[in-house]
Amino acid sequence: MNRPFNFSAGPAAIPEEVLAQAAAEMLDWHGSGMGVMEMSHRGKEFISIYEQAQSDLRELLAIPAHFKILFMQGGGIAENAIVPLNLARGGVADFVVTGSWSQKSFKEAAKYAQPHLAATAQESNFTQPIAPKDWQLSNKPAYVHICSNETIHGVEFHELPDLQALGCDAPLVIDFSSHVASRPVDWSRVGLAFGGAQKNIGPAGVTLVVVREDLLGHALPITPSAFDYKTVADNHSMFNTPPTWGIYMAGLTFQWLKRQREGALTGIAAMEQRNITKAQLFYDYVDNSRAVRQRHCPGLALAHEHPLPTARCQPQRCLPGRCQGTGPAAAQGPQVRRRHACQHLQRHAAGRGASLDCLYAGIRAHQRLSGLPPVDRPAHPKTGRRYSHLLGPSKKVAVCADGIKISDSFIFETPINTVQAAIKLRDTPP
Repeated sequence: MNRPFNFSAGPAAIPEEVLAQAAAEMLDWHGSGMGVMEMSHRGKEFISIYEQAQSDLRELLAIPAHFKILFMQGGGIAENAIVPLNLARGGVADFVVTGSWSQKSFKEAAKYAQPHLAATAQESNFTQPIAPKDWQLSNKPAYVHICSNETIHGVEFHELPDLQALGCDAPLVIDFSSHVASRPVDWSRVGLAFGGAQKNIGPAGVTLVVVREDLLGHALPITPSAFDYKTVADNHSMFNTPPTWGIYMAGLTFQWLKRQREGALTGIAAMEQRNITKAQLFYDYVDNSRAVRQRHCPGLALAHEHPLPTARCQPQRCLPGRCQGTGPAAAQGPQVRRRHACQHLQRHAAGRGASLDCLYAGIRAHQRLSGLPPVDRPAHPKTGRRYSHLLGPSKKVAVCADGIKISDSFIFETPINTVQAAIKLRDTPP
């Protein structure tokens, strides 16, 4: 079977090893005579699945014992309402808006709290981060919200802000949907973290919430019982029927992550190192690609021709990063330049006899928003064989057809040699 390269941001590709195990256990999980989707969520079989998934996640992310792990539903979008319902108590909550996702969170919170805009990067079209020292925090906010990785606008926090150092005692709330399980989390700076599973840890349907115990029990009276964090925690995520299949699949992914190795590193540390190495390969290619930059971005200098100090997010950043130019595309900003780069590489693939219909619609869907889909979810092959159908009989490998934007959550099965093969695409148009 020749699976296409899946660019969807989420639901996204899942490691083949995980899919194969799920397929083998579909009709009979461990001799129970039932598939996981048929089990009672209160039966001993599923309870063991749930407990193992929770234990593996706590180990992977080094989650302290005074944090509760909740498997909920509704996705990150629902958490934009559930968080203020549980934490704001109708008062002020501060928001740092660095892109589309934190902007949605800010707007939704107005229904249940008094959101205060502590900082926004809108003037730069969300292409630059805002230093915490420049935030205008409220006197005593109920919490401070950030999106730690803005996939659409390409801004990522390299380091979580230390609110205590800023003189703020409020808990930090982070939306880490797009890079959960791709790098360690400094839990000493976090009060609550949430994220949809569909980007990095399994199929759609599960929402991961990691919340400090002292933040439980403060929900507004209007909060639905199924969305009250204390109720969910007291009932071990089973106040209502949980997304059993999604939890099972996430658990298999956690086990897969624990088996990953990069030299002496294992688990999340190994994935972080793998991501950094792959991202550097891609960005070095883009920074020095005359075809990508000059064919569609007239006047945009190559990195080695016009070196500037870089403030790139590691590994995700906007395409130009450390380069400037004088052409029309340069004046229109990084989103336009990224779109041009995507069009060039897609055209390059098509010019070699490839059919772009073999790619999932995730390319075009995400392109409408930011010009490039994130190349950060798929469970890629161990060699370049799946890439070959993009370029027809030449069997050369495209830079993932649009491999310009790659975020820290590129956690799955792409080994370094596949990325090295990907950047061998010649740097001139067909």
